[in-house]
Order: sequence, then structure tokens, then C-alpha cells
Amino acid sequence: MANEAHPCPCDIGHRIEYGGLGHEVQVEHIKAYLTKSPVDAGKAVVVIQDIFGWQLPNTRYMADMIAGNGYTTIVPDFFVGQEPWHPSGDWSTFPEWLKTRNARKIDKEFDAVLKYLKQQCHAKRIGVVGFCWGGIAVHHVMMKYPELRAGVSVYGIIKDAEDVYSLKNPTLFIFAENDAVIPLEQVSLLTQKLKEHCKVEYQIKTFSGQTHGFVHRKREDCSPEDKPYIDEARRNLLEWLSKYV
Repeated sequence: MANEAHPCPCDIGHRIEYGGLGHEVQVEHIKAYLTKSPVDAGKAVVVIQDIFGWQLPNTRYMADMIAGNGYTTIVPDFFVGQEPWHPSGDWSTFPEWLKTRNARKIDKEFDAVLKYLKQQCHAKRIGVVGFCWGGIAVHHVMMKYPELRAGVSVYGIIKDAEDVYSLKNPTLFIFAENDAVIPLEQVSLLTQKLKEHCKVEYQIKTFSGQTHGFVHRKREDCSPEDKPYIDEARRNLLEWLSKYV
């Protein structure tokens, strides 16, 4: 990691004030935030949290934005009741904290969520979107679940495995040029491996001048020069879902 003393700058950014359009539900052993689409088209998107957990207003805002485009969205608590990271936490303890929250060990929860979406929400086509920790989780599930029609991994990347290219369905990766967590060399390596081995559609897009968290943790009004990048990334995310889900 770029800086072991401060390994994840997800705290760079803003916690927005947002109440949400959805409601909380119980999905087997976990809680989740569910927003129904204004039109029931049989399409759903699982939205996977960052390190600040499933209740972060920013993530719920993104889920509601996606729902407004014709998808039932669900933000499950993939930490299964464990405390999310707190912005004022001691970053020297972060690596230990992260060991108990492995973004690649969520299959039990993911299975429960898929079952819920199919049985309770009548979803026939399902996609997945995730941010930071959730971006890693998206990378993982897109290599594991052929039934997912599309995935969008937003500043998340699997670093500790040789196989990062066995994607089952179309996946969009969104990165920030000035990301302290994901150096551009890692993005280049992923690009190379996907180019050599990947058999499905994929796209890797790096946004110049942006930092980790820019898509969901920067207020649009905080920096006028960032707004076009935030808008473009969100538009790309929605276009990818529209094309493949």
C-alpha cells in the first residue's frame, strides 16, 4: 500500500447529509437497505459498501440514484453486524481491522441477497456495483457468479491473487489517477492481464486529477473542477448497467 500508516484515504471526502428513499429490510442473517424502482422491470443491482459500512448516506444516495434509473437496489451489510471503520479511527490499526472483513469472503451473504432479490423482488436480471472495499468485492463476485449480468468496480482492485482476469460477464473498472491506495502500476497490471486473458467485455477507465472516493464521497458543490469527472463517472456507471443488465 502507498502509505502503511494511512493505508486507505476513504476519509478524504465528505459524508453527505441524506435521508434516503428506501427502507431497511432483513435478508436472512443480515440487514440491508432496499429501494424499489419506480418501474418494475425485473432488474436489480446489489450495491456494495466501502469501509464505512452499509449505513453511509453517500452509498445509499448512490443506490437511490441507480434505483431511479429502473433498478431495485439493495445495500446489504456485508460486515454482518461488525462495526464499520470510523473516520477518526487509528489508522495504524486499520490493517488488523481489515483482516476481519475480507471483501472476498462474502459468498454466504451474497447468496442470501441474490435469493432475496429473485424471490421477494422478482428480479430476473441482476448487476452489482461497489466502492473501495466494495469494488474489491465486485471484482471477486464477477469472477465467481455467472448469473450477474454486469459489474462496476469503483476504485477497488484485487491485489493479492494471480487470477484477476477470469471475469464471467462485462465489468467496468473506474479508477482515480491520484489514488493513494491504488497506484497506477496496479491499474496497468490489471489492464495487461485482462487484455491477455479476459474473454468477456470489460473497460478500465482512469479519471485524471481525481482521488480515491471521488465518485461517491465528493460533494458535487465542493470543487467545480471535479464536478465534470464525478458526473461522467456516474453516467458511465449507469450506461454500463443499462447496456448489460
